[in-house]
Amino acid sequence: MTEPKTFPAHLRQAATDILERVPERLKREIYVLAFNIWRIDADDRHPYVDIGYNTESRYEEEIRRGNSDPGEVRWNYAFWILEGFDKLGNVPEDPVGGPLYEREARRLGIWYDGEFDLDRMLDDDELGAKSDLLQLHFHDAVIDLARHLHASRTIERIFGRPLPVVVFDMDCPGWEEEATKAANPPESIVDFPL
Repeated sequence: MTEPKTFPAHLRQAATDILERVPERLKREIYVLAFNIWRIDADDRHPYVDIGYNTESRYEEEIRRGNSDPGEVRWNYAFWILEGFDKLGNVPEDPVGGPLYEREARRLGIWYDGEFDLDRMLDDDELGAKSDLLQLHFHDAVIDLARHLHASRTIERIFGRPLPVVVFDMDCPGWEEEATKAANPPESIVDFPL
C-alpha cells in the first residue's frame, strides 16, 4: 500500500482500515459509529479523532443499570463505549497522520509554533484566531471523512448496512447535532434526535 499524500486521504484510508478490523461478531451488534474529537492537552495543533462505535449489548446493559430513558441511552454518547479505540490525527498513535496534518495546517497558514499556553492564546488575538481555525479545519476534516465513508459505501460494505456516524467534540457541547447532521445522509439519521 502506498502512503497517502494528503491528510484527508490518510484519514479515509486509515479509518477504512480501522473499521475493517472490527471483529465480525461485533459488526452485527454495532448500531452507530462514533467519531469522537479530542485534543492532547487542549492544544488545537494536536487534534485527533477516535473511530469508535456503540453496540446493542452496551445499550441493553445501560438500560439494565436503570437508565430509564431508552432514547437518551441509545443516542447520548455519555452512555456509549468511549475508550479503547484507534486514534487518527496529530498524535503519537498516528505517525503518518501527524506530519500530514501539520504540513497541511502550515500550507493553509493556520499553524503556529511555540509552547501551548492557554493564557497566551487568550491574550494574543492572532494565535487565538489560528487556534480557532485549526479547530474548524479538523472539524471539517472529520465531517468530510464521515461523508466519504457514506458516499463510497464503505460503511455499508463493511457492516452490511448503512450506519449513522455521530460526530462530537467534548470541547464543543451541543455541536454534535450540527456535525452529525452534516456528516450523514438524511436517511442514515432518521432515529437520531435532531
